[in-house]
Amino acid sequence: MKGIDKIGILTGGGDCPGLNAVIRAVVRKSDLLGYSIIGIRRGWAGLIEGDTEPLGRDSVVGILPKGGTILKTSRTNPAKIENGYRKVIDNMKNIGIDALIAVGGDDTLGVALKLFEMGVKTVGVPKTIDNDLSATDYTFGFDTAVNIATEAIDRLHSTAESHDRVIVVEVMGRDTGWIAIQAGLAGGADYIVIPEVPFDMDDICNVIMRRHEMGRDFSILVAAEGAKPTETETQVAQDQKIDAFGHIRLGGIGNSLSKEIEKRTKFETRAVVLGHLQRGGAPSAFDRILATRFGIKAVELVDQGKFGRMAAIRGNEIIEVDLAEGVKTKKVGMELYNISRTFFG
Repeated sequence: MKGIDKIGILTGGGDCPGLNAVIRAVVRKSDLLGYSIIGIRRGWAGLIEGDTEPLGRDSVVGILPKGGTILKTSRTNPAKIENGYRKVIDNMKNIGIDALIAVGGDDTLGVALKLFEMGVKTVGVPKTIDNDLSATDYTFGFDTAVNIATEAIDRLHSTAESHDRVIVVEVMGRDTGWIAIQAGLAGGADYIVIPEVPFDMDDICNVIMRRHEMGRDFSILVAAEGAKPTETETQVAQDQKIDAFGHIRLGGIGNSLSKEIEKRTKFETRAVVLGHLQRGGAPSAFDRILATRFGIKAVELVDQGKFGRMAAIRGNEIIEVDLAEGVKTKKVGMELYNISRTFFG
């Protein structure tokens, strides 16, 4: 596009398998089209502090299979910093960044949308292992997370069966249960709890008791960290501290469930928290390809002057959508949840 020379790229929020694939694609496509790329370090913090570096073809050699992000990341929110948005805009001008590609989830994309409304040329790339952005069928990182969680569930079946134990596997999922439902289905879980459907402790224990009565002396439960009991509909949190985007640090549903199950059923019960294992390591082939396609699309949107837009996938087609759509939450549908209930017990 005329008037564009330098494109900035940042990765914000939690790290995610496939981020480096996006960076690589953006750099290579930009090189073909004659744009220079400026890498912004540590998400929005890099633009507030002016922490950037030029990225060329040599910068992205060998990064496709690597987890994490070579640009680092943070959960910095410009809205929580005095004159934060003004600092971002001023530093973009001082550095000479003409357009910005923001790679992140709803928080990062929400900031990109705000900047677009303030006149900044922004384009979004959706990233979250939770797969909870409504405008796209899939986000990269999700497939890798589900594969990791499924492998863990497969392994835990062995030890649960050997010791006649109940094992509760806690996976990520603050507001949605996409990882829990898909990994639970793929791993043959005996019960799955997700944020979309408050769980009934009596129902969980009844399922476990029925299994034992049928001679199945072990059970595997998968619980998304944001799951809530029907009695209180309150999420279990590690503490009451909130991050820059107002999120409480969740965690502990696995331990909470395991203690209550053991108390009620008298069966030995253990909790396994997968935590950051789900977002670390090399991306799957699916995520590498999806992230690459998103990166290519983002540069094309810049080249076409289509700002305030985001790359997305529908079916197998990479499309563009409004950033405003990209920040909406996609919940697990009841059809998929009801399918999972077929296998409870």
